[in-house]
Amino acid sequence: MKPSEITVLLVEDDSIDVMNVQRAFSKNNITYPLHIAQNGIEALNLLRGTNGKPKMPTPKVILLDINMPKMNGLEFLKELRNDTDLKNLIVFILTTSNDEQDKFEAFNHHVAGYILKPLSFEKFVNAISILNNYWKICEIPESKEKTVNL
Repeated sequence: MKPSEITVLLVEDDSIDVMNVQRAFSKNNITYPLHIAQNGIEALNLLRGTNGKPKMPTPKVILLDINMPKMNGLEFLKELRNDTDLKNLIVFILTTSNDEQDKFEAFNHHVAGYILKPLSFEKFVNAISILNNYWKICEIPESKEKTVNL
């Protein structure tokens, strides 16, 4: 992915965690557009442009918390994967949940990674730096699947 093409959607209800992501982006000189939704319903509305929310540019990456009100991260992930226009988006879980069942369910819905929120801000900045390097080297198809005739 070219850095100029990366847009990130952060789905997170905790304002301190939102601030930590913003600060970690700043510390790592990450200038990609960062859109924020406070729960799965708000995120879907932003992605679809529904319920009075303007449609955001399709994000290349979603950072998703699990424990949120209204629609938690795993419920959002199920809905996302059932939507033909959104099902192929890259999702990283970024959560405090170390529950094995949450991990299994997340990977069953094809997440790119499951990251436990580090306790120290320094480790959090490092985790965001690693993600940033990953995003920079990944190649993502620009359009939906195309049929190849042989």
